[in-house]
Amino acid sequence: MVAHITAFAAGVWLLQQQARLPPLDWGWLLPPALLLAALLRGGGWRSAPRSAVTLACAAAAGFLWAAAWAHWRLADHLLPEWESRDIVVTGVVAGLPQPYDRSVRFEFDVEQVQTPGARVPGRIVLSWWGRGLPGGGMQLPEVHAGERWQLTVRLKRPHGLANPHGFDYEAWLLERGIRATGYVRPKSQPRRLDAAAAGFTYRVEALRERLRGRIRAALGDAPAAGVIAALAMGDQRAIPPEQWQTFTRTGVNHLMSISGLHVTMLSGLAFALANLLWRRSARLTLALPAVKAASVIGFAVALVYALLAGFAVPAQRTVFMLAVVAAALWSGRITAAGPVLALALFAVLVMDPWAVHAPGFWLSFGAVAVIMWVSVDRLRQPHWLLTWGRVQWAVTLALIPPLLAMFQQVSLVSPLANALAIPLVSFVVVPPALAGMLLPVDAPLHFAQWVMAGCLLALEWLGQWPEAAWQQHAPPAWTVIAALAGTVWLLLPRGFPSRWIGALAFLPMLLIAPAPPSEGALRLTVLDVGQGLAVVAQTRNHALLFDAGPAFGPGADSGSRVIVPFLRAAGVRRLDMLVISHDDADHTGGALSVLQAVPVDVLLTSLPDLDPLLLMGPEERRCVAGQAWDWDGVVFEMLHPDATARGAEKLKDNERSCVLKITAAAGSVLIPADIERRGEEKLLSTMPEKLKAEVLVAPHQGSRTSSSQAFVEAVAPRLVIFPVGYRNPFRHPHPEVVARYAALGSVMLRTDEGGAISLELQPGEPLSVARHRDRHLRYWQAPRTGGALEPLFPAAL
Repeated sequence: MVAHITAFAAGVWLLQQQARLPPLDWGWLLPPALLLAALLRGGGWRSAPRSAVTLACAAAAGFLWAAAWAHWRLADHLLPEWESRDIVVTGVVAGLPQPYDRSVRFEFDVEQVQTPGARVPGRIVLSWWGRGLPGGGMQLPEVHAGERWQLTVRLKRPHGLANPHGFDYEAWLLERGIRATGYVRPKSQPRRLDAAAAGFTYRVEALRERLRGRIRAALGDAPAAGVIAALAMGDQRAIPPEQWQTFTRTGVNHLMSISGLHVTMLSGLAFALANLLWRRSARLTLALPAVKAASVIGFAVALVYALLAGFAVPAQRTVFMLAVVAAALWSGRITAAGPVLALALFAVLVMDPWAVHAPGFWLSFGAVAVIMWVSVDRLRQPHWLLTWGRVQWAVTLALIPPLLAMFQQVSLVSPLANALAIPLVSFVVVPPALAGMLLPVDAPLHFAQWVMAGCLLALEWLGQWPEAAWQQHAPPAWTVIAALAGTVWLLLPRGFPSRWIGALAFLPMLLIAPAPPSEGALRLTVLDVGQGLAVVAQTRNHALLFDAGPAFGPGADSGSRVIVPFLRAAGVRRLDMLVISHDDADHTGGALSVLQAVPVDVLLTSLPDLDPLLLMGPEERRCVAGQAWDWDGVVFEMLHPDATARGAEKLKDNERSCVLKITAAAGSVLIPADIERRGEEKLLSTMPEKLKAEVLVAPHQGSRTSSSQAFVEAVAPRLVIFPVGYRNPFRHPHPEVVARYAALGSVMLRTDEGGAISLELQPGEPLSVARHRDRHLRYWQAPRTGGALEPLFPAAL
């Protein structure tokens, strides 16, 4: 059974790697595949051909099951012609509303569409912006889980940033069944129709919101109040970003939510207590054996606790495992640990084939599998303390390959931090937090917060150690597989020969780094940061970041979400230079996160003298036309602004933009930031001969105020890149600007359509261009315009 469920999971995973879904006609293969697998399963492993056939049938069943789910979910979509148009809908607030500084965000189940001809997906996510108060601040709308509303909304199809080693927001939305995002039109007079809609899930979410309010009222702004809310009822967004950074750096982030460990602990306590009390009653014991009653009670407690968590993957996995154990105890058939885990895996994937996208899916199932590998079916059980230490060592070692593959970092203080945090959080913090949430007294909540605050101080101290976390490049897939195989060999029971050889399997993963550009070559990546700019330029021994994109909201910006993960995965450990072109939020929003996470030697900028970024430590220099330097045979030259721009009081910030030209043996790239017509005219009058470039990052994202006819003709780019956000409110690039470049014969690419755009300028070779959405095309992504790149670029380019 374990092998067949593993094959089923492999088929589900394979479907999620497809660029196109197989036609539904393939669905007829599913029943025969299941039947054939059932008929041939009796042969077991005694017949290799028969086993291979049954495994192939199981994999096909997983593939086709996931494909059927995908077809069904993608059929519920927003038509392109209804994007950004007013639509009147009636529905129910389906999840916990999340308040931010200026808006409230919530999931919304659409029950009825009042606008004639409109078609809206069944579940959407909405932002409802507040209104400004006369004395400052914002008044946010009052909206609660389980309420029925009539709203006028503007929607767009699911779309996220697309970058190498970045978060796939579109896949995340698909897994949750969210097929459109948008915002409420407040001037359309939204109406609350019902304060409590019928439905079990709506009532659960309303209860979760009341419990969250209970915790907030009791703890207020206490240091660990957000952690208590996350542990008690699954509100992980209540934890501030700086605390998440501490938990990640110390390797205890798996504890700061309702995880499988907490669910198992609470279920075990309920089982033990029910078993003890049930045995004390002869009448109850004669009616139903204590073990059976306790198994039902323990499972019921686990299910309720998991529902309070929002039924995330770790909680799902634990509930399904406990369901199998409870069924075994009820029937009197004790099931081995391996089949229990396999059945839990099967149940998760049957109900949620997209779970394989979640890192928590792999980490949670992997951790439990490793615990079973080192502790189950041993001839002699050692002392519990020795077993606990061995489990900690095994889990830490086994999670290194997947953590480096998914996040390019692993905590080195994790064993010490978990040794402190696991018993404290599981046995000292969670029980009183749950009791205080449900009881009409605040003392248990205050006690849990006090203990958690002390734990936070200890974790912050550990996280501040210089080498608390190991960070490195993204390892090739084959090196991760080799390291996992080495882990299995290392963790074999004592007595197996040469277990140390397993450690050698880790070396390729740690030592094989991405190849740098050759001498005289330039590798340039225009990252997809939405409406803003962030460009990474790499030579053989140096790296430069030009601008840092926008901020997305409190605690989230381009630096932490896009740039830092990209630099880490690409093997860039430090930046020789960070250029912040000018004082504009869509160019500076991620700079602080970059400066905090990556060593920077020089900050080159035209920011105002008192800007806080200038106090972050790197050597500060001002952008001035005429600056030039050579890195590994690639010439960098600053063309703008001139020395008088710094003191010009009436000069617009856009006209102070740093303009950088990079010239390699195979061609040149011009990055003019946000200069407008005045800046373009200045360049045309002072250095027209230096404007010619094969590649141009369009000035001001293709705004009508830039890309004048004379400037376009002077640059004469073969390739123009527009770094724009999807359906941005400025409607960049402007049609007139696009027409100018088209008339010149330039190839035009957009980050909102193709994701991050990577260029390779190698000596003696044509320009190599790649879009991330082409390299990582998946079936759930919206169709792109422009097609593949091959027909766009002649061989001579």
